[in-house]
Amino acid sequence: MDPDSVAKAFVEHYYSTFDANRAGLASLYQDGSMLTFEGQKIMGSTNIVAKLTSLPFQQCQHHISTVDCQPSGPSGGMLVFVSGNLQLSGEQHMLKFSQMFHLMPTPQGSFYVLNDIFRLNYA
Repeated sequence: MDPDSVAKAFVEHYYSTFDANRAGLASLYQDGSMLTFEGQKIMGSTNIVAKLTSLPFQQCQHHISTVDCQPSGPSGGMLVFVSGNLQLSGEQHMLKFSQMFHLMPTPQGSFYVLNDIFRLNYA
């Protein structure tokens, strides 16, 4: 299993789901997962999805610029770092963002998000 391929497939799945149906991201998180969103720490799948679905915009589109990954620890985890642009519906300018995911393997052979850190990048 090639880490770059896994990271690329995860990123495509995550952002296409985010852009189409944010509530559908629930299966990617677990009770021990943590999201830090613009400095606010949110714990657990239910709370994370509540935060993501309550963001003050209905539609957006992510445009990914880079995806970097590294293996993480003996348990088969992966760090995935993403940068790109975020286009909000009705907005003329795109917002630059960075996001880091710490993916952990599941017994079923897939991955879940243990840690997720999101920041807008202001120039």
